[in-house]
Amino acid sequence: MSSVAALRDSHILVIHPRPEELRVLLNQLQAAGVRLSMATASRQGLQRAQALAPELILLNVQMPKMDGFALCRLLREAPPTRSTPIIFLSAASTVDERLQGFALGAADYLTQPFVPEEVMARICIHLARKANRAEWQSEPTGTVLKDADETVLRAAMRLIDQRLDSPPALADMARLVGTHAKKLTAIFRRYLDMTVYAYIRAERLRKSQELLANSNASIQDIADLIGFRSAANFATAFRERTGQTPSAFRNQVRRLKQQ
Repeated sequence: MSSVAALRDSHILVIHPRPEELRVLLNQLQAAGVRLSMATASRQGLQRAQALAPELILLNVQMPKMDGFALCRLLREAPPTRSTPIIFLSAASTVDERLQGFALGAADYLTQPFVPEEVMARICIHLARKANRAEWQSEPTGTVLKDADETVLRAAMRLIDQRLDSPPALADMARLVGTHAKKLTAIFRRYLDMTVYAYIRAERLRKSQELLANSNASIQDIADLIGFRSAANFATAFRERTGQTPSAFRNQVRRLKQQ
């Protein structure tokens, strides 16, 4: 089957602040029978992606207000777009940017100017992979979160989990999930009844219990892994939370496993 035939009747969402820059590509996609939806701002793109559930998303990295990386984080948390292939488009790409894009779950990363025929070929590859892949999702495709803030919350929680040893400052974290510090704090209070910093501390201690129970890592190594400055600070925080030292907790778990 030719690339043009494979594209016919597919639905692609293009999120780009200046779609006129993609005129040649968009014309070729339309000529191939692709149904195109457009968004020129990140928030608009997020809303349309959740409402329309396209088969693939072309996303520009250099978006105003919320960049493409932040938007990708949100798209990966929203059930309708959790498994949708995302192809980043960038006018100026570095190795670090490409690696960041792939780390966020992008299917591909293309640097402008590009050859439209190559873009179409790559789109075909990712559409075919999506069609042939047995997808697993905890929530059904097409489910829209009741509140857009929940998507931001999920993205922030995942970011914290990935950087638990050294999470970004509040303002940086908010920017990385497409909002601002005051709004992010309000979201955490609304859904979790705690501040962002309180959540980070609670998550560090929860992770420490998991590591103590299921690994042979030393107390110092665990403290380092979860972002405490010293084993002593970790032990104090752990005892305040659980009523026992990390060593006592580990020994208790091991005794229970032997019973």
